[in-house]
Amino acid sequence: MHSKKFLVVLLLVMTLSLTGCTQYVENKDGGQVIEETTGQRLVENILCQPEDKNVLKAYEDTDVNVDKLPTCPEFVPADGGYEGIWSTIFIKPLSWLIIQIGEIVKNYGLAIILVTILIRLIIFPISKKSAMQSEGMKLASKDLQKLEAKYRNRQSQQDQMMKAQEMMNIYKKYNINPMSGCLFAFIQLPLFLAFLESLYRIPAVFEGHFLVFNLGTSPFTALFGSSFSFDNLIASFGNGNWVYILLPIIVGLTTFFSFKFNSGLSGSNPEQEKQMKMMMNIMMIFITIISFTMSTSIIIYWITGSLFTIIQSAVIRRHVDARNGKKRSKE
Repeated sequence: MHSKKFLVVLLLVMTLSLTGCTQYVENKDGGQVIEETTGQRLVENILCQPEDKNVLKAYEDTDVNVDKLPTCPEFVPADGGYEGIWSTIFIKPLSWLIIQIGEIVKNYGLAIILVTILIRLIIFPISKKSAMQSEGMKLASKDLQKLEAKYRNRQSQQDQMMKAQEMMNIYKKYNINPMSGCLFAFIQLPLFLAFLESLYRIPAVFEGHFLVFNLGTSPFTALFGSSFSFDNLIASFGNGNWVYILLPIIVGLTTFFSFKFNSGLSGSNPEQEKQMKMMMNIMMIFITIISFTMSTSIIIYWITGSLFTIIQSAVIRRHVDARNGKKRSKE
């Protein structure tokens, strides 16, 4: 238990202290430098050279020297020297892995999908525990509801101690460890930040395509260009960029089902359950809206992770149902 607490604290410290490592190019007036094609801010501390001539010119115009950087296929994690634990241990190796797989499969969008699946398989033992806890909480919901009803009007210290003891017995019966159920949630944010920064610092990713999508373009930029206007939206339908609106829709759907299948609502308190469902709905809406401003590469990572969670939850649910069926047949 102490080791798990230490790991959670460590992950929180990393998340809070190591964000903002990506540095952006500024013009002489201190304003943002936007890459016209994708609508993304120009990153100063990129790990390898861009190939797009317009992007190279944008760097030259802002006096950012990228000539000494290796080409993306030649990049190795040791390039650029030591940049701190976060960059050295997470960002550069992850960037190198994305580049290498991208060179092998000849598509960086597919590389993002494969790396996402690989990472999720590596942390599968942790995510499996979290999913098992969610399924256990669903199975225990009836017992927890009975417990709540039993002690609803009994607020003395002794009664609350007895309630806590009976709740622990229920948790033990269904092999529930609330702490392990929260662990995966703490891992997801550092993973997302690492992926986010890695993708932003690899120019080859933003210059690539996946299906009909430019990996560096966000749905907002594809639909509205440099300014939000109805005329730009109409124009995007004429040039075929309307397909980018499908990305936030898919993000919303996959996020909703990943939350739904992986949520361990206890059912012990109807009001609490209602609040948790409302929070999940708010988060789903928020993530869907934010996805309009995310690059396609980040959206692909998010959708792949959500689909992995959905499939994982379905497999684990079938496993839990089969196990409980065997238990009932023995009884």
